[in-house]
Amino acid sequence: MNFGDIIKDWNQVLEEFFAQANLKPRHILVLGCSTSEVMGHHIGKASSAEVAEALLPPLLARVKQKEIYLAIQACEHLNRALLVEEACIEQYGLDPVTVVPSLQAGGSMAVNAWQSFQSPMMVETIRGHAGIDVGDTFIGMHLRPVVVPIRPTIKEIGHAHLTMAKTRPRLIGGPRAMYPMA
Repeated sequence: MNFGDIIKDWNQVLEEFFAQANLKPRHILVLGCSTSEVMGHHIGKASSAEVAEALLPPLLARVKQKEIYLAIQACEHLNRALLVEEACIEQYGLDPVTVVPSLQAGGSMAVNAWQSFQSPMMVETIRGHAGIDVGDTFIGMHLRPVVVPIRPTIKEIGHAHLTMAKTRPRLIGGPRAMYPMA
């Protein structure tokens, strides 16, 4: 596994994602990332701090630049709870839960982010405006309706399948309804 290629691909994916996601300041980006899958192992079986350390910094830089909130989904051992900054909890009136992610319950990305965030806290649910899923971690439950896929030119990060999405408001009405072009 060549980390140089992983980082290069990740940076391209982030460029494509942010060009298409149309996120505004204070929107929420949900990240699900199996570092095990990136390394070619079964999800949850070979958590890699190296992968988390490679992927998180360029994402955090873009999140900070765009002034958006990042929500990192922990693994199923924490019921896919999410790590966010305290400011996100305050902005959206979220209910925090008490747990600290570990390699055995949360995963490498959540552990790395816990150490990188200014004021990390966990929540059980969130309604994100967009999402990046590395390794089929199934972040859909944390996105607002209606989810619209973003089709990246790169389909995998390392060995992990990649999917991305943005959301849009529901279209309501009937045959006489009119919608702004977006």
